[in-house]
Amino acid sequence: FQAEDGIRDRSPSRGLGDVYKRQIHGWEINRLAAALGAEVRGVQLAGADADIAKQVQDLLNEHQVLFFPDQTIDVDQHVAFGRHFGHLEGHPNLASNSELPPEIFELKASLGGIADEWHTDLTFQEQPALMSILHMVQCPEVGGDTMWAHLGRAYDDLSEPMKTLCDGLTALHDALPHNRPDRMTIHPVVRTHPDTGEKMLYVSEHFTRRIAEMNATESDMLLRYLTDWISQPRFTVRYNWQPNTIAIWDNRATQHFVLNDFNGERIIRRVTVQGDEVTGVGAPHWPTWTEQRRRTAASRHDRQLALYLR
Repeated sequence: FQAEDGIRDRSPSRGLGDVYKRQIHGWEINRLAAALGAEVRGVQLAGADADIAKQVQDLLNEHQVLFFPDQTIDVDQHVAFGRHFGHLEGHPNLASNSELPPEIFELKASLGGIADEWHTDLTFQEQPALMSILHMVQCPEVGGDTMWAHLGRAYDDLSEPMKTLCDGLTALHDALPHNRPDRMTIHPVVRTHPDTGEKMLYVSEHFTRRIAEMNATESDMLLRYLTDWISQPRFTVRYNWQPNTIAIWDNRATQHFVLNDFNGERIIRRVTVQGDEVTGVGAPHWPTWTEQRRRTAASRHDRQLALYLR
């Protein structure tokens, strides 16, 4: 983007010196961290038209997660805004508030709604969530921040041998955290972003259960390494909430984590844009582990993978 005053600021390309301010279309955009994230002021999303939605999408491809403070928006306007980006889906496993539109998923901290493990939304589905749009209805004065990690930066900073290994692997994701381990699918460990072409490291501690081509102990070791790697501070942004902030994040490029460090209530309402097909770098380089080995007593460690593949 070209700033309105004609001065082009430094792009948030992958490198140093990403923190900047600029204005476009009368909006003030403040980069929040070197890795990802921007706060946007000067626009109200309630009643936004297709042009505003296109500008938001362009900014999202650039910053991966956007924050819009001081929004005045009701649930119907929230749903209408989300529909600019695609078909909306309710949560497939968790109950929400029946008094709200079915597209709105509500989480209350007092009812256990604190997502304090790193995750990308709904990756146990064949077509995981593409985008999430969250309205912070109520939050504590201190604590309850959310962190996001940039999966592309995490991939880029891997060594070349590790990139080559990950490019050829797939992983099993399931909904065990929602008590639905039967809901599962396999995705590439590295996915390609359909808009930007960037490679994203696509595993999480919450939903990723197993590297499909490795034995159980190898899988545990690699997943632990990769999930710890993604959560390194240099790949993240941390946002301190205020009520009536709207956050929009790209689930194809990020993971997030809520800090469970607060007292009192925290209420969020979210709409989720239905996902697209996850495309990897190429075909897996090896067969799945259960295809490589005959069954033994140790095969109990492979049960979930075998259930998916049969």
